[in-house]
Amino acid sequence: MVRVPAAARKALHSLRRSPRHRPPVLELVPRPRPWVRGFGLVAVVVLGAWLGLLVVGNVRVPVGPMNTTMTLRPSLTGGTKINVSPLGALQLDSHHAPVRLDVNVDQLDPVRSQALVDHPERLAGLQDEVSRDVEHGTLDLALRSCVAVVSGATALGLAVYRRPRRALAAGGLALTLLTASGVCAYATWNPESVLEPKFSGLLSSAPSLVGNARSIVTEFDVYQKELARLVTNVTKLYDVTSTLPAYQPDPNTIRVLHVSDIHLNPASWKIIGSLVEQYKVDVIVDSGDTMDHGSAAENGFLDPVADLGAPYVWVRGNHDSPTTQRYLKRMKNVHVLDDGRAETVAGLRFAGIGDPQFTPDRSTVPGAAATQELAGDRLAAALRDQRAAGTPADLAVVHEPSAARRVDGEVPLVLSGHLHHEETEILKRGTRLRVEGSTGGSGLRAVEGKYPDPIEASILYMDRASHRLQAWDEIKLGGLGLTTAEVSRHLPEGNQP
Repeated sequence: MVRVPAAARKALHSLRRSPRHRPPVLELVPRPRPWVRGFGLVAVVVLGAWLGLLVVGNVRVPVGPMNTTMTLRPSLTGGTKINVSPLGALQLDSHHAPVRLDVNVDQLDPVRSQALVDHPERLAGLQDEVSRDVEHGTLDLALRSCVAVVSGATALGLAVYRRPRRALAAGGLALTLLTASGVCAYATWNPESVLEPKFSGLLSSAPSLVGNARSIVTEFDVYQKELARLVTNVTKLYDVTSTLPAYQPDPNTIRVLHVSDIHLNPASWKIIGSLVEQYKVDVIVDSGDTMDHGSAAENGFLDPVADLGAPYVWVRGNHDSPTTQRYLKRMKNVHVLDDGRAETVAGLRFAGIGDPQFTPDRSTVPGAAATQELAGDRLAAALRDQRAAGTPADLAVVHEPSAARRVDGEVPLVLSGHLHHEETEILKRGTRLRVEGSTGGSGLRAVEGKYPDPIEASILYMDRASHRLQAWDEIKLGGLGLTTAEVSRHLPEGNQP
């Protein structure tokens, strides 16, 4: 046996303890960076909160005569969606926050509904009842959502991290995010959002559900009261013991149906006739391109105009020929506008000019823009002459928007078409330009693109006393082979309460 001196043993022990001589430790999994851990925690919180809301984050609330389910849903845009099956859905831009309020109308309670039908005087107190129901339901939903969000995030955090402290941190962060979302929703709450609802579903029910223009402008002042009005209308619609209520137009409102670019689609006449009957339209305005080639052989297509049930105001488009114009001039109840001449129809004074071009083959004519502007200048001069004579026009009608822009400042409202999609623009001198989409779904051109063009029209609500635009409904039907319908209510800025 060899004995190692004590000094050597001490030196060897010191060498082993030195960090420079320690064996390297192999780390198979590197520690994640702090921002990665933070992102993972946020992902766990969001997913857990969403799962919690899906499982328990809803409440069943009786609202007036209806049983509803209120739910909070994650959303990038916020807002409120009221699902009224089978009529459709009503979307309101009520707030901007990462949560959306969904209200599903589950069923109508037959006992409470019948009580309202038998005792109409109870409708007067329905608004207060609905306000209380909504308030209690919203409070219950807020508490339940807090529990659902915290529980879901905590449970998922425990399953992922297997550490109680990290799980509690996930629950706390979820509660913080929900509170911040509530503060954001409260700060951006817009009770007047019900002034411009977006209704999708059965077209025939839209006017009864949304209401007429006068009611929208003058009576929609408090969100809860208007929700009560909505509930009242839906009650009438749902009630199986009575028929659907008839749409009652305001006698102080003139209803103008704006159509354009029919392009030989025979289905358009049935749609226009239905809108005239449903909305009790006073006058129809067609801003051109009713035909496709303007040939005499196509003239028979125009015969249903005489039976639409309302006066028909028309201007020539670039697909309409002078032959088309002469044929319409001979028809009863048709008012052809051209050369700036004005006519009073249904209490409103219209002035218009036909499109200076005739391009049935969609060819490009040199100097087309200058020609359109020249036509617009002629119309503007005619409008000034009429105002000087004490008979100012209320609306101007052209086909091309480029011509319409030339009458800026000469008339409050100018209608046009040609673009095959709807637009609204306030011009520099205050004139509102309304461009209508294709009421014929662009005719045969509907099949040229990947998706069929929608069928579009608008109902303009004009004040009978001032002849100014009060509101308008944009109506959009699914194109060829589609069965969707959408009605959007819009108000001019000056009519906002």
